[in-house]
Amino acid sequence: MRVLWIFAHPEARSLNGALRDAGVEALTEAGHEVVHSDLYAMGWDPVVSAADFGNEDGRLHVGEASRQAREDGKLRADIRGEQEKLDAADAVILQYPLWWFGMPAILKGWMDRVLVQGYAYRVRHPETGRTRRYGDGGLAGKRGMVVVTVGAPESALGPRAIDGDMNDVLFPVQHGFFWYTGMRPLDPFVVPGSDRIDQAGFERHAGRLRARMRALPTAEPIAFRHQDGGDYDERFVLRPDVAPGLTGYQAHYAGRGQGGTVAL
Repeated sequence: MRVLWIFAHPEARSLNGALRDAGVEALTEAGHEVVHSDLYAMGWDPVVSAADFGNEDGRLHVGEASRQAREDGKLRADIRGEQEKLDAADAVILQYPLWWFGMPAILKGWMDRVLVQGYAYRVRHPETGRTRRYGDGGLAGKRGMVVVTVGAPESALGPRAIDGDMNDVLFPVQHGFFWYTGMRPLDPFVVPGSDRIDQAGFERHAGRLRARMRALPTAEPIAFRHQDGGDYDERFVLRPDVAPGLTGYQAHYAGRGQGGTVAL
């Protein structure tokens, strides 16, 4: 496999940096190729601008401008480079610390700039014209996995815990990025209490991550519902007989009744 490892932490000598090294080592030992996007080291520009699309005249309509620039070959070189990495990847690892219940701005900016219209969203089926998303799309066939460190202790993470269930916290990435674009999301790798981990704790989590990397090609993906699998009506609302009584994120997991619990 070719794995694109997208790393969003400002310090290479951090816990995140050490975990990345352990994960990459496991992948390479298993014969996989790893391609890196170390966003802070790259000095990645997270801000969408008209210059991204080679058109700085008039009012900027980001979606349409990005689509047209991609078709015309006018996207900025750094955006094209990241798309080329994505195109060549069989799996994508997103690694970041959880800051304010979300990803660092530099990673969000990577998504904003790279996942342009016609490439990652509003991708049309060539025969039907239907929009391909949620189980199909421009990145279909790839695997995706989040590696995330969390300051909260393990006891504070769960369906009734004060910091919430990590399935819910990560739903926008798992369902809204991976699954939306057609990628098959795997259960995330979560490191709780990350600012209080000693050497023994690091070795334990690094061992867990190595095992997850070895299983990357064969691990069972999260079972989300397909947009075109018959569970949703023409308005993209779940049919009354599908997951009756369930609402919110949990209703969009197939065959579970509700989302699974992340293994910490």
